[in-house]
Amino acid sequence: MIKVMSVFGTRPEAIKMAPLVKCINSTGGFVGKVCVTAQHREMLDQIMMFFGISADYDLDLMCHKQTLTSITANILKGLTEIFINDRPDIVLVHGDTTTSFAAALAAFYQQIPVGHVEAGLRTNNIYAPFPEEVNRQLIARLATLHFCPTDLNVQNLLKENITKHVYKTGNTIIDALNTTIRENYVFKDLKLRKISFSSGRIILLTVHRRENLGALRQIFSAILAIVDAFPDTQVIYPVHKNPAVFNVAYEVLGSHSRIHLLDSIDVEDMHNLLSQVYLVLTDSGGLQEEAPALGKPVLVLRAETERPEAVAAGVVRIVGVEAPKIIKATSQLLTCNREYLQMSQVVNPYGDGHASERICQAITQYFKTSATL
Repeated sequence: MIKVMSVFGTRPEAIKMAPLVKCINSTGGFVGKVCVTAQHREMLDQIMMFFGISADYDLDLMCHKQTLTSITANILKGLTEIFINDRPDIVLVHGDTTTSFAAALAAFYQQIPVGHVEAGLRTNNIYAPFPEEVNRQLIARLATLHFCPTDLNVQNLLKENITKHVYKTGNTIIDALNTTIRENYVFKDLKLRKISFSSGRIILLTVHRRENLGALRQIFSAILAIVDAFPDTQVIYPVHKNPAVFNVAYEVLGSHSRIHLLDSIDVEDMHNLLSQVYLVLTDSGGLQEEAPALGKPVLVLRAETERPEAVAAGVVRIVGVEAPKIIKATSQLLTCNREYLQMSQVVNPYGDGHASERICQAITQYFKTSATL
């Protein structure tokens, strides 16, 4: 039996790792365990409950004014003890978070193989996004198995001379979408239930990234201008709990009748909301993958993206954080039906919903091959 320990700590990680954890638990030949670091306590718990996943180990690291340094140090210390006492055959980490980097480093120190889920994404700018770009590059150097969503991700690793145990699997977020979207879905969030989705066009907004904190007022001023210019539009914005985001959002946007500020919503509400909106403005990475699979145009509120596949397909567009550019790009989609239809084609460059199965198969094959050497 192959003992697999999956480590994650944030909401996006949990959404993408949940289908894989469930696949591991239902596939013969594996003993699956889960360790959460939980620096995003409430949001993480929502995902775990929805997918029916429980943690074997919970470091419960969330604290007031946590920093990258404190998170990294605490994860290294906590995971080292776990890896020594309950030694897994392989540790799985996801993407580019500080949790994933610190977990990969802790596993490396104990000479435990690391499997990197969602490997090979690159902007090649170490400060954009920060610190995620460096995290993913460092994880790639520590990992033994690399599970890439797309051909481009594979090529990125090959260019860095990472050539062994590199697999194209698709993205596990598509696996998750296949379990969350419902016809005639009734939202759990009471504010969402009160919004009329048939009386106009809904724009979904998410802004939370560290590098955008200084641009929040520019972004929010653009949102106000768009809503005022198009009376048939409404904006739904699940606001991140970071006070640097939360306080500014409510100050600038909180009094507009057609801008709906929500607390964080669970994954089922979010995915079904995404399926019903007209377009998406976001600085999130995950929504750049989810929205194209549902035929929703995405305007990325960043200067660059590590997910260029959907940009190349024409369903995602990078607009940056300057208010005039945001207003112009959004207005084009709200006024030009032809342009909107071109961007709203259902394009899914991130797989077919079977990424978790391919990852399990790759792990099994790796240990079979290792046993014969």
